[in-house]
Amino acid sequence: MSRFLHTMLRVGDLQRSVDFYCKAFGMHELRRRDVPDGKYTLAFVGYGNEDDNTAIELTYNYGVEKYEPGTAFGHLAVGVPDVADACVRAAAAGGAVTRPAGPVQFGTTIIAFVRDPDGYAIELIQRP
Repeated sequence: MSRFLHTMLRVGDLQRSVDFYCKAFGMHELRRRDVPDGKYTLAFVGYGNEDDNTAIELTYNYGVEKYEPGTAFGHLAVGVPDVADACVRAAAAGGAVTRPAGPVQFGTTIIAFVRDPDGYAIELIQRP
């Protein structure tokens, strides 16, 4: 059976990014691997065991402090029980709210958009 495993994001400060995803969205650091010969470190964050859950792979390349996300990448989507509260937590964890909590245009689903400390867009979608 095939399934989606993870999404990889390059980050300029690994611990800052791990802290952001854990504090803002309640994820957990699942594992970390330092590869000195390759000059990079990987940290995987998510909501549970990778055998059953999708994760985010945060990749830090030694000495690179900033990346340009580019125009091809859209956003990550995270389901949360309270979008407005998640916006507050994201801002407190170092993110930026770019679209406050409110209903999607022409609909009723409550969404918001935030940017993580590296500038990646995250859509928050209210889920019970």
